[in-house]
Amino acid sequence: MAERPLKDKLENVRNIGIMAHIDAGKTTCTERILYYSGKSHRIGEVHEGAATMDYMEQEQERGITITSAATVVYWGGCKINIIDTPGHVDFTIEVERSLRVLDSSVAVFCAVAGVQPQSETVWRQAERYGVPRIAFVNKMDRVGADFFNCIETMKEKLGANAIAAQCPIGAEGDFKGMVDLVSMKAYVFNDETLGAEYEVTDIPADLQDKCQEMRAALLEELATVDETDEDFMMKVLEAPETLTEDEIHAVIRKGVIGNIINPVLCGTAFKNKGVQPLLDNVIRWMPSPLDRGAVKGMKEDSEEPIIVEPKDDAPLAALAFKIITDPYVGRLTFVRIYAGTLEKGSTIYNSTKEKKERVSRLIEMHANQREDKDAFFTGDIAACIGLKYTGTGDTLCLDKDPIILEKMEFPEPVISMAIEPKSKGDREKLSLALSALSEEDPTFRVSSDEETGQTIIAGMGELHLEILKDRMMREFKVEANVGKPQVSYKETITVAGKCETKYIKQSGGRGQYAHVNLEIEPNEKGKGNTVTSKIVGGVIPKEYIPAVIKGIEEGLSTGVLAGYQMVDVDVKIVYGSYHDVDSNEMAFKICGSMAMRECANKCQPQLLEPIMSVDVETPEDHMGDVIGDLNRRRGKIMNQENTRSGAKIKAEVPLAEMFGYSTQLRTISSGRATYTMTPSHFEAVPKKLQDEIVQQRK
Repeated sequence: MAERPLKDKLENVRNIGIMAHIDAGKTTCTERILYYSGKSHRIGEVHEGAATMDYMEQEQERGITITSAATVVYWGGCKINIIDTPGHVDFTIEVERSLRVLDSSVAVFCAVAGVQPQSETVWRQAERYGVPRIAFVNKMDRVGADFFNCIETMKEKLGANAIAAQCPIGAEGDFKGMVDLVSMKAYVFNDETLGAEYEVTDIPADLQDKCQEMRAALLEELATVDETDEDFMMKVLEAPETLTEDEIHAVIRKGVIGNIINPVLCGTAFKNKGVQPLLDNVIRWMPSPLDRGAVKGMKEDSEEPIIVEPKDDAPLAALAFKIITDPYVGRLTFVRIYAGTLEKGSTIYNSTKEKKERVSRLIEMHANQREDKDAFFTGDIAACIGLKYTGTGDTLCLDKDPIILEKMEFPEPVISMAIEPKSKGDREKLSLALSALSEEDPTFRVSSDEETGQTIIAGMGELHLEILKDRMMREFKVEANVGKPQVSYKETITVAGKCETKYIKQSGGRGQYAHVNLEIEPNEKGKGNTVTSKIVGGVIPKEYIPAVIKGIEEGLSTGVLAGYQMVDVDVKIVYGSYHDVDSNEMAFKICGSMAMRECANKCQPQLLEPIMSVDVETPEDHMGDVIGDLNRRRGKIMNQENTRSGAKIKAEVPLAEMFGYSTQLRTISSGRATYTMTPSHFEAVPKKLQDEIVQQRK
C-alpha cells in the first residue's frame, strides 16, 4: 500500500476555495498566491487574458472565470489545495459543487462595493454546507475603498460575525499595508519587488490608538468563542498584555472551525499587498480534514448511517464532484477523498451507479497543467483518468465496503434554445459534444421536442448557453444553427380530479387491455411530483404497477397545455382491472400515460414561469428610470436603499421579460448601472399571456 509523503501530513493539508461576487478579484488573488508560493514564476493578469487559473479561451477573452480550476501550493510547511470559483451567477453550480468538497473558503469582497448580490449567494451556499470562512477585503487601493464599511455590510447583509483581524494603513492611493492586530506589528509592502518583499515594523504613531481599540474589540469577541476556556477569558479581562500570539491564534482557529467567527483581513491583490499575511492566516486558522472530522454516509441498500473517519488506512470513500473533457487525456473525473487511499491501476466501485471502475491514471492538476501521481490520500483532491460511468455527485468506494455519501442537489435550468446541425457530418459531432458537455455540467440539460424533432438545450442563463454554444463550435468543431433563447416554462394543476381510463386494442389475434383509475391533486409548492399505488386485492397485478407508474411519469413529462414538464402533482393509482390474455406491461404503460393526460385536462392546468431575483446597482439620478423600466417588465420592486455609491434596487421579474435587459440598462443609465440576476421561484402566468403561449405552441 502506498505511503503518504512526510511533507503532506494530514494535519498540514488545507482544502480552500476562493469565492466572491464577479469582479471582486478572486482570480487575481489566486494568481498572487501562485506567484509568492513559487508555483508560477510570473504574475498572470486577468485583464491581459494571461491568468493561469482562467485557462479556457472563453475565460481569457471575457476576463471572467467560467469553470472552477484546481491547483496545489505549499506554504509554511502546509499543502494547500485551492479551487478558484466563478463569480457569475450563471455558473453558480461550479461554486456549489466546489463548496461541497472543500473544508474552508476565503470570501473576497471589493473594498468599494462591499457585499454585492452574488456575495450573498455564495455566502449562503457556504452556510448550507457549514464551510468555515474568513474574509479578505480586496481593492483597498481603489477610490472609495472603506474597510470598516465593508465589515458593517457583512454583518448587516450576511449576518456574519465579521471581526477585523487587521487594520489598514492608509486607503485608496495611500494604501501601504496593514497592522496585524494579533502581533501588533505593521506590514509595509515594497512596490519595487511586486510585493514579494515587505517590512515588519512598529505601528505608525497616528494608528496606535485605533489599533489598541480594535485589538480590544477582537479579544472581547474571542473571549466568547469558548466559554469553557476560563483562563483565556480571565486574561482578556484582567491582563490582555500577557496573552501570547499563539494563544490568540489558537482561539481564532477554534472560532473559525466552529463557524462562530469570520475574521476579516485586507489588501490589494492587484497591487501585490496583503497576500502573504492572508496565506499565513489560512494555515493558522483554517481546518485540516482532521479538524472537519468524520462525514456521514449511508449503506448501499439501506438508510442506515455510516460514519466515515478521515484516515488513510480506512476503506476508500471519495466523492466525484466534477467531470471535464480534456483535449489531451480525454475524460477527467475530479474526486475528493474523505477516507482511505486511491492508487493508480486499482479497481474501485461506484456505489451510486453500482458499477466497477478502473483507475488507469491519477494526476494532480495545476489549472490545465498536470502531473502524474501513483496515489492520493485522505483529504486530497485528485483527477482520475479511466472512469467510464462516474458522474458528478457519485460515490467511489471499495466493493467489499460499499457506502453512499450525501448527494449533491442541482438547480433546474430556466432558459432553453433549439439547436440543429448544419450538415449530416455535424450531426454526429453535435451528439458527442452535447453528451460530453452535459456530463461536465449538471445544470445543462438536453432534450428533444417530439413535435418538431429539434434538439433543445437548457441552462441557467443567456451567458451560460452562449458559452456552451461557443465551446461546441471551438472544442468539438460543430457547425450548428441555434434558435433564440426561450423561457423554460412548467405546468401544474390547480384543482383535484379523478378519471377512469381503459386502453383496449383488438386487431386479430392477441390484443391489448389495460384499465386504470387515477386520483390527482396539486402538491405543495416546490415538492415536485409524487406517484403512489393504492391498489389492493390484486385488481392490477403487482408486476404491472411499475409499468403504470412509468406511463404516469411519461405523461407528467409533457404537460397538456403547451407540452412543458408538469410539476407539483400528487398522483394516486386507486383502481383498475386486467385481462388474463391481453394485458401486458406495454398496455398498462400506455394506459397510465393516457390516464394522466386525461386527468390533467380536467384539473384546470396552469402554466408557470420562472421569476428571477434581480439586483440593480445604479447612480441615484438614474434610479427613477431603472424602476420605471422594471415595472414595465412586470417586475415587483421588493426593496430599494441608498448606498454610498448610489442606489440598490431589489426586484422580482419574470425571466420572459428580461431578454436584452443588459443593453437597455446600459442605455438608460449611460453605462453606469450594473445588475445580477438569480432564479428565485416559479409563479402562475397571467391568463392572457398563457393563452398567447399556448397558441404559439400549437
